[in-house]
Amino acid sequence: MHINKFKHFISARSVPLFLIFCSIVLSGCQTIAPLPQEEEEWQFIPRHEFTIAGEQAMIGLLAQSEVLPDESLPIIAREFGLGFDEITRANPDVDPWIPEPAAAVNLPLRFILPNAPKQGLVLNIAAKRLFYFPGKATAKVLTYPVGIGREGWETPTGKTKIVSKKARPSWTVPESVLKEHAKKGDKLPKVVPAGENNPLGLYALRLGFEGYLIHGTNKPYGVGMEVSHGCVRLYPEDVEQLFNQTSVGTPVRVVDQPFLTAWDNNDLFLQAYQPVHKSLSATKKLLKALMTRLQGIESQSGRAINWDTVDKALQRLDGVPVAILADTPPDKGFSASIKAKRISAFSVKPVQEPSSPGAWRLLVARFNEPEQARRLASMLNHQGPPIPSSAVYSEQSYPVVAGPFKSKAEARQAAKQIAMDFELVAELIKPDEELNATYKEAKLSGIRKGDF
Repeated sequence: MHINKFKHFISARSVPLFLIFCSIVLSGCQTIAPLPQEEEEWQFIPRHEFTIAGEQAMIGLLAQSEVLPDESLPIIAREFGLGFDEITRANPDVDPWIPEPAAAVNLPLRFILPNAPKQGLVLNIAAKRLFYFPGKATAKVLTYPVGIGREGWETPTGKTKIVSKKARPSWTVPESVLKEHAKKGDKLPKVVPAGENNPLGLYALRLGFEGYLIHGTNKPYGVGMEVSHGCVRLYPEDVEQLFNQTSVGTPVRVVDQPFLTAWDNNDLFLQAYQPVHKSLSATKKLLKALMTRLQGIESQSGRAINWDTVDKALQRLDGVPVAILADTPPDKGFSASIKAKRISAFSVKPVQEPSSPGAWRLLVARFNEPEQARRLASMLNHQGPPIPSSAVYSEQSYPVVAGPFKSKAEARQAAKQIAMDFELVAELIKPDEELNATYKEAKLSGIRKGDF
């Protein structure tokens, strides 16, 4: 056994969405790596649809792009069909919310298909990725990043099927969810109609697992994370495409495979993800099974495995496939990847200056450093629905101001959303109040300012 320590592989506890953001933000100082100007022309690369042949088990390729002004990693991830975890783990030295313009961004768009029949929908919980195989007559696979259930609300595994489809669905709130929100002071209606406040988005596919759906979302930048009550969330544009291509009766298989291996062009690859909601003992069993599998491949193929490369992949758990045979040239990873052409650019709701006359606003927090304020403002702008926010300067500090809002009621609703999603208590600012004269320090609940 070449892996003798398991502390690297313990599944991270599910925590509130905001604290997940914070843990990634605090990974270290940003390293800026501008893309070389003399490289080959930028190319279009597949994002969702890939051709497959025979027993092919690996699709896609690694690529790079660059940060445009006022962009974030979640925006880039959405454009290229990646989830939040996928893009942040592939770019550990880039601040996801305020990356430097022109910084290089790694795009992990190479995937090993789950070990499951290539029929209908196959969801790999560990990868937070859905694969759709339209049928034998069509030699292709479509793949999408997804959000899955958080701890205590785990997405179930097993075989099922699509039992119904609904456009513009209303949401009948489960009793357990009503109670959960009530404890936080958020009284939900028993039925949420279609619209921007409906977490199901515009399309829903009901599964045979009672109470579980594949659906869109009004919080698209949570796709690729463990944030739902067990349902499977897709970006709005992805769920629309999936909704139009699938039919009632389409088989669905949900697996949980964090350690994937595949042959490609006579090279053996390992794709290792962070196990989801796994105890230490369960993770040890998965690792033992992986070692047994790799030793069997080594014995049957007569080709030695580079166990140091395996160790490093299992320590990173970043979901980036790596070649692991000893006689394979050193893996160059993203340094040898192509430069991906941008074809569209998602953006968050335009932000108006907080000095807009006659509008209600919110003081969300104050910081000593401008980067902290800019980061929180970016997070707020990525909410669903977005909360227009700006970082401003006032009396040698950097407040984060949300708004403008058309009414006091709209401002209060945004404050409620901030309290639910960020555990921050925002203060109302009346129209035309002066920032320096009337703003008080925002109250912080459950987090430290240094977490931003």
